[in-house]
Amino acid sequence: MSVTKAFHDAMKAGMVVAPGAYDCLTARSIERAGFSAVYMTGGGTAASMGYPDYGLLTMTEMADNAGRIAASVKLPVIADADTGYGNELNVIRTVREYERRGVAGLHIEDQGFPKKCGHLEDKTIVSIEDYVAKIRAAVSAKTDPNFMVIARTDSRASLGFDEAIRRANAAIDAGADMAFVEAPQTLDEVKAVPRLVKGPCMLNMVWRGKTPDMALSEVEGLGYKLTILPAVLSRSVLGACEIALAKLKQQGRHPMPTADITPQQAFQLAGADEWDRYRTQFR
Repeated sequence: MSVTKAFHDAMKAGMVVAPGAYDCLTARSIERAGFSAVYMTGGGTAASMGYPDYGLLTMTEMADNAGRIAASVKLPVIADADTGYGNELNVIRTVREYERRGVAGLHIEDQGFPKKCGHLEDKTIVSIEDYVAKIRAAVSAKTDPNFMVIARTDSRASLGFDEAIRRANAAIDAGADMAFVEAPQTLDEVKAVPRLVKGPCMLNMVWRGKTPDMALSEVEGLGYKLTILPAVLSRSVLGACEIALAKLKQQGRHPMPTADITPQQAFQLAGADEWDRYRTQFR
């Protein structure tokens, strides 16, 4: 079964929860934990390369990371594609490159440059005409009908909730497979999105972000089809690193890792068992 069809089948069974991965190790952790999809976080990808989430990475850098993650797991990978990296022509190439790398879907937003994380301030929003044109271009570029084009709008912060809903519906009318209204700011807004948007909806849960924290069962009950938690691992890793390094500095010896695993177990988590079989298979 293709990963794109697997993703659609998972949504038929219930709301898909996709924790965020920024590399292959975090993606494999998500797979081992029993989730049905992986979300490649753009913010985490940028941070792993030494940059803030300000649109500083190129399309090929993002697509290459998405491809590495997709190759490391059997799960469908939904990936951040920022603004599509330009106009309609760039969007077409973006969809082709992500799809060619084995990604199950991507989202494209209506921010201008410099773009920012959706839960930060001072974002620039393009016109609805430019946004819808890029969504049409993205849909036209698909070769696999099951590849997900998710239309993200960041317009809530600067243009208001009603405009965000208008843009989400315009994107659905333009052929988007799912709408992503970024950063609704109240519980009433979170509840209203699936009711007002004329298509499947996605929610982004960011710890201490603009969207109220909710149990995933509540989110599913509202009618959302996909929830991403982009920073659930990257922030946990950052915190664990700070603690481990502080202990090393203070104690002057190797601190016990959060997961007390041996070197052999660590290599197993990176896929050593598969590669060990190849050592003798061809002799």
